[in-house]
Amino acid sequence: MAVRLVYTLAPYSLQNNDVADIAHKKIVLGVTGGIAAYKAAELTREFARNGIEVQVVMTEAARALVAPATFQALSGRPVFSDLWDARADDGMAHIELSRGKDAIVVAPATGDFLAKLANGLADDLLSTLCLARECPLIVAPAMNRQMWDNPATRRNLEQLRRDGVAILGPASGDQACGEVGMGRMIEAREIAEAVIGSLAPKLLRGTRVLITAGPTFEPIDAVRGITNRSSGKMGYAIARAALDAGARVTLISGPVSLAAPAGAEVTRVETAAQMFEAVKRNVAHAGIYIGVAAVADYRADRPRRDKIKKTDRSQLELQLVPNPDILAWVAARPRPPFCVGFAAESHNLNANADQKRRRKKVQLMVANLAQEAIGSDDNEVTLLDDQGTHRLARAPKTAVARQVIAHIAKLYGAWRRKAG
Repeated sequence: MAVRLVYTLAPYSLQNNDVADIAHKKIVLGVTGGIAAYKAAELTREFARNGIEVQVVMTEAARALVAPATFQALSGRPVFSDLWDARADDGMAHIELSRGKDAIVVAPATGDFLAKLANGLADDLLSTLCLARECPLIVAPAMNRQMWDNPATRRNLEQLRRDGVAILGPASGDQACGEVGMGRMIEAREIAEAVIGSLAPKLLRGTRVLITAGPTFEPIDAVRGITNRSSGKMGYAIARAALDAGARVTLISGPVSLAAPAGAEVTRVETAAQMFEAVKRNVAHAGIYIGVAAVADYRADRPRRDKIKKTDRSQLELQLVPNPDILAWVAARPRPPFCVGFAAESHNLNANADQKRRRKKVQLMVANLAQEAIGSDDNEVTLLDDQGTHRLARAPKTAVARQVIAHIAKLYGAWRRKAG
């Protein structure tokens, strides 16, 4: 079993903290000569998908493992590796490439490169960039387990921490040399989440946010049940965006096949009744409640303990009873949190969603067409509040979630001031 060791990123002071989305951020991605360099291609794609401009800088050893053309195709920008590259303004690539960047990320960071950083050596373009930087430096180590355990590596890592360098990973698991142990680079998705989280403005710093996500499953008998096609992707993206905004997130999740967002307190449930009970246990501490879960409206009146056997009868009648309306219950509390609902409609999107918002007396309703959003990695939503409607263009759910959280943060601040 792989075991992860991930160090928390330092709380950097970033400019433009009033900008909600991390789109238009710019980073240098340094790729050194570890076999995990192939993972850097996926990392480049993850950054690009989130609207981050990526400038790849490779060491000569990295070029021997992965062709620069791969990174140029994924980033849409030429790859640099030569300290004397004449393409940079004034012929000073080691200065120009890092100017105006929000971070330098080195993944993989080999033992050799970590030693350079710890001792201030600058004998190639990437190490010189890191020494001459004016932005945060984040490294994701990757090396053989003996190299990771070597006292020299330990000393270098301790020095880097003292210097304010953020260290992500590594993980324990199978290594290219055939051995098993600590030293393999954490996955590209984990690195991307950590970096994006460090770049995101902390619009909800310290706020307790309670989120429900995914479908519910209402049993009919021992094997059958009533559910829906919700993947939970939007709810989990909202949780990730809230965490990145500095919130303390409690996520109550129906049955999904998604990895829990790192940093969230997760409660897993199956039925609407279980989700309702979990909400009741946690809502008193929440400043914001976001109901993203696709909760089944009905459940079987008397679910069978055993499997219903198939017979020659052509019909099977089920008596259904309504499930509790969790969002309406939260909004009707004597001292409710700021409430956000999600409405998946099949037609008359804005009218139906706004009617639901007014009926349940919630501050914000996020609406989308169910047939276009369920199961997809992208989403297109409309935000409905007392000021009107605000349409968000179709984008990856992670990007949409950040925009939704930014809008929630703005409304929440005004709501709190009004409440006194």
